[in-house]
Amino acid sequence: MSMPGTDYEIAKLLGLEPSVQRMVLYLVGCHAGPHILKHAKDIVENNKGARILVVCSEITTVNFHGPSEHHIDSLVGQALFGDGAAAVVVGADPVADVELPLFQLIHAVQTTVPDSTGPASEIVEMGQTFHLRKDLPFFVSKNVEQCLVKAFKPIGITDWNSIFWIAHNGGRAILDQTEAELSLAKDKLEVTRDVLSEYGNTGSVGIIIMMDEIRNKSLKQGKSTTGLGFDWGVMFGFGPGMTIETLVLRSLALAPHQP
Repeated sequence: MSMPGTDYEIAKLLGLEPSVQRMVLYLVGCHAGPHILKHAKDIVENNKGARILVVCSEITTVNFHGPSEHHIDSLVGQALFGDGAAAVVVGADPVADVELPLFQLIHAVQTTVPDSTGPASEIVEMGQTFHLRKDLPFFVSKNVEQCLVKAFKPIGITDWNSIFWIAHNGGRAILDQTEAELSLAKDKLEVTRDVLSEYGNTGSVGIIIMMDEIRNKSLKQGKSTTGLGFDWGVMFGFGPGMTIETLVLRSLALAPHQP
């Protein structure tokens, strides 16, 4: 980390106007992707004409340390996580024939799971450390449904197989237990599993990659919407805290010629 930060360097690289406002979030964890999208939504809806470039970057290589019998959780994290970067533009009231929105962010719910505290990462004398709890898959899978119920109650949706899924690529155990707990069809987490297999757990970056992947998959399969033919979808992020971010998404019509 440095001052000025990455936001300053990105603005220079892109040649943005000096009047462009910048905001940076450090050390939020794996739920940072939906977390920042939630804040971007609030900002653009309260600033007419605003457009926000959301850039997520994760350099998990800094967590690399030699193996230790006393810190197996650190070794597991080093094997699971991967570096990555991705970006997306968030706006409101799209300009017709100029902007082509892919998903609509409806509303968000944040839940802090009780009795799940514990540092996932710390910056200490030796550098940045990383720790994974063995019971993390349990905490996620046992609390996901209450988040879904709260988020989708205003819409009246209770069938979790009737929506498309953009779930954080946190690890196979989390995905397996969540799938079993909610009785999800095997294809619901397919995009998440593909991104996990290809890139590893890329923290905040994963959900942006998945938005692109699910859009491309919808186009390839000739679906009517960007959400694989479904109108409604969910975006999940699981991070330190234990924090669960839930975003309700709405897909949009997918034209056959859409790039």
